[in-house]
Amino acid sequence: MPLQNQYQCRTRLILTHYKTASILHSMKMKYTYILTAILFLSSSVALAQPKKVLADKIVAVVGNKVVLKSDIDNSLIDMQRQGIEVPADARCLTLEQSMGIKALVLQAEKDSLPVTDEDVEADIDNQIRYFISQYGSKDELERVAGKSVYQLKEDFKEGFRDRKMAASMRNKIVEGIKITPNEVRTYFDKIPTDSLFLYESEVEIGQIVVHPKASRDAEEYCIEQLTDYKKQIETGKKDFGAVAAAYSEDPGSKDNGGRYEVNRNQKDLDPIWLAKAFTLKEGQVSNPFKTKFGYHIIQLVSRAGDDAVVRHILKVPQVTQYEMKSGFLKLDSVRAKLLTGSLEFGAAVSRYSEDEASKFTGGMLQGRDGTYLTIDQLDKDMVTMLKNLSVGEYSQPVEFTDERGKKGVRIVLLKNKTEPHRENLKDDYNKIAQRALDQKKENALETWFDSRIRTYYIMIDDEYKSCASMKKWVEASQASSKK
Repeated sequence: MPLQNQYQCRTRLILTHYKTASILHSMKMKYTYILTAILFLSSSVALAQPKKVLADKIVAVVGNKVVLKSDIDNSLIDMQRQGIEVPADARCLTLEQSMGIKALVLQAEKDSLPVTDEDVEADIDNQIRYFISQYGSKDELERVAGKSVYQLKEDFKEGFRDRKMAASMRNKIVEGIKITPNEVRTYFDKIPTDSLFLYESEVEIGQIVVHPKASRDAEEYCIEQLTDYKKQIETGKKDFGAVAAAYSEDPGSKDNGGRYEVNRNQKDLDPIWLAKAFTLKEGQVSNPFKTKFGYHIIQLVSRAGDDAVVRHILKVPQVTQYEMKSGFLKLDSVRAKLLTGSLEFGAAVSRYSEDEASKFTGGMLQGRDGTYLTIDQLDKDMVTMLKNLSVGEYSQPVEFTDERGKKGVRIVLLKNKTEPHRENLKDDYNKIAQRALDQKKENALETWFDSRIRTYYIMIDDEYKSCASMKKWVEASQASSKK
């Protein structure tokens, strides 16, 4: 996808759902995960459209902060809309999350932790873009929400400011917490043997990538094609969306006629492409122009301030085997220097690699949990290359095609490989240490809540007092009523 990484977007979506669901299914509410739910809680109220009720009511109070019944109802409705399984105690857990956030915000206000309007607005803009991508378009988002994007942004302000303040307070509480090797061992020794994770084989892989340039003739051919498309569109012979669907080489927008909904301040879009979009008048089609992805024409469909709807067509100059040969020769030379030791891998990556994703990580591919990846996280061509590599070896230069359809040549280093195994300190120390540190931070947060919530006025509706997860809050409520 030439405008943004499809896989990163998909991963963010999966993680958002996974974290929310894991919170709700937890047998014991863990305060370290409260902030994972903040975004969900602060935005679902504005999106959910529950049936009309006669009156709302306050179900909890923390200090001078209130939680309304509609806040809880709307959160659960939005979870159901998104297909998230809602457990029987979801209402209790959602209230506990909300009250935890309120307590953090109260302390953040007392400590005067800085949160700027610009920070809040940036988070809201990112959330709106996420919802647009989830629902397919701004119009569909507004239809589902029953509000304009402007109204949604206004509705989000208070919740998102709370989110920022709660996050700042949480970070302040745990910022100085460290973990020692002895603490890691103690944490690991307490894990029952039959509860230790089973890991499949994982690999650490580095790569050096070059993308041979297409010939000038190939580039001019793309320009000629786009110029012809522009003429046909401007004369009314063809519709831009139909041309994009038939001829664009952008897999991310081809199926919807080249359409994108964008914001002038987006950081995940090519800056040249984005700048060009905002120089056009509504209905205008640009001349062909070049980005790192290829050649484009753009049509501005509509614009409202910093938001715009555009269509574009991408043509990628074809690289022939003649150009590819130059890539093979270049990496053959690099590999020879690596084998003799006259060039270090990291230096070779910095000097020669054209892969943006790994160029600034020393050439190492990154997974969800660092540099170790499972086989299913690799592209099929990479898996084939690894079959003939031993740890510490460099592959021969091999041709490949990336997720954007761009041809390249790469050398792969198999830096490390683990065999399937049960978790142990020798092979998995970093993962265990991170969980031990998270546990230590969780304990610090629980201690903080135990000591602070009793200093606030706490009120809980009778409906929630029997919830197992609300025990500490009920005790704090009883203590505050005696003051």
